[in-house]
Parts: sequence; C-alpha cells; structure tokens
Amino acid sequence: MGINDFGLDRFSLAGRNAIVTGGNSGLGQAFSLALAKGGANVLAASMVDDAGETQALVEGAGVAYRHLHADLTEAGECRRIVDTCVADWGSVDILVNCAGISINIEDVTQFTRVQWDRMVAVNLTAAFEMTHEACKHMIEQRSGKIINIASLYAFLGGQWSPAYASTKHGIVGLTKAMCDELAQWNIQVNAIAPGYFATKLTAKTQADPVRNGAIIAHTPAGRWGDLSDLMGACVFLASPASDYVNGTTLTVDGGYLVR
Repeated sequence: MGINDFGLDRFSLAGRNAIVTGGNSGLGQAFSLALAKGGANVLAASMVDDAGETQALVEGAGVAYRHLHADLTEAGECRRIVDTCVADWGSVDILVNCAGISINIEDVTQFTRVQWDRMVAVNLTAAFEMTHEACKHMIEQRSGKIINIASLYAFLGGQWSPAYASTKHGIVGLTKAMCDELAQWNIQVNAIAPGYFATKLTAKTQADPVRNGAIIAHTPAGRWGDLSDLMGACVFLASPASDYVNGTTLTVDGGYLVR
C-alpha cells in the first residue's frame, strides 16, 4: 500500500468481533465502548453485573453485545469465552485483556502467597490463557489484534502490593513474547499502560487532598485522565492503522513517567 492509499477507513473496526475481559466496568467498559464506536461487536467477559449499562452503551453504537459471566481463573473458562465469540459471530478478531485486581496491604510482611497467587492468576495467567485460546483462531484467519492492559507500575515499583507491579511487568513481557511468536501470522500484540484515571476505584485517592495533589503535581498534563482519553489508543491498536505496530507498550498517562 502506497501513502496515497491511506485513508481514515484504516481506523475502522467495522465487521470485526472483539472480546474484552473485564469489559463492563471501569477501564474495560471504556474499551468496550471504544471498539463498539469503531464498528466492532463486543463480548464482555467478567464477574460483574452492571445491570445492562454496558449493553445499552454498546448497542447504542449500532453493534452487537454479549456479556458472559466468567471467572477467568477457572479451568476451561477462557476457552469457553473464545468459543462463544466464534460460535456467535464467526471469528475473534480483537482481544483486550483488561481484567485485573489489586489487593493492597500496607504492611509488606502481611502480603502472603494468598494475595500473590490470586493476583497472578487474574492479572497475568488469565491474560496468557485468553491469548492462548484466541490466537488459535487468529492464526487460522491470518489476522488478529491482541491488546494487553498494563499500568504505570509496569515501569515502577509501587508500595502495598508487590504482586500488582510484578504482574504488570509480566504483562509487558508477555506482550513482547507473544508478538515474537505471533507476528508471522499477521497478529499484532501490543499493550496500553494507563496512568492515573478518574474512576470509581480511584475515588478514594481523588478525595484525599494530599495524594490527589501529589498525583496532579507529578503529571505534566495537570489533571487526572478521563476514560475517554484511553479510547483512541484502543481503537488505533485494534485497527488496520496499527498493522506494523507490534510488541510495544503505549503509555497513556498525561506525561507522568517523564517527570
């Protein structure tokens, strides 16, 4: 394709089918809606019941939506999710591994294998298993987009939850490793590392004048991120416009890491 052949239709997701783990709450809901607005059907897999909120948003964009209640740490669940997407819509073209948890304990000596194992299972192993199942279909069709959701703590330490930073470092490593494995079949595997975003989960931090002030002061943009700030990055990495972008981590943090 020559430069004159490029058009904004390269950002279109029309006719594609997407799976978003954790896709009906927080960041995942924003990713689901972004893909829907781009034209993709969306299957959200999570343990959250959002009373139809995400369904209304996605279907309002004119595409199909399905929610599967699933515990990604249970044997066979990742395969069931992928198989359902293929059975319902014929393919899985986009996978966003967004599901994750953070268990915080201020006394590091009280952070045990109980917390560690649970977080590794949800944050890292589930992303591997979802990728493992989805890529089988993507290899057959010789195309696919896999987007892993990392964090600023893929680059930093982070107090109170050693497993969180460790799993997010692992997500970046998984992204690079699977790119190296799957690029030969025209499958792109990339990651998004969000900074500090205003969500229900961060409401307590936003309400803390000291912590809130420190975050804003450290962010060159001078504000928390809005969920809409993440949506364009997701559409780009899910679209043909990013076909030669592979194995990278796109940080969306208002400049936090440079300060």
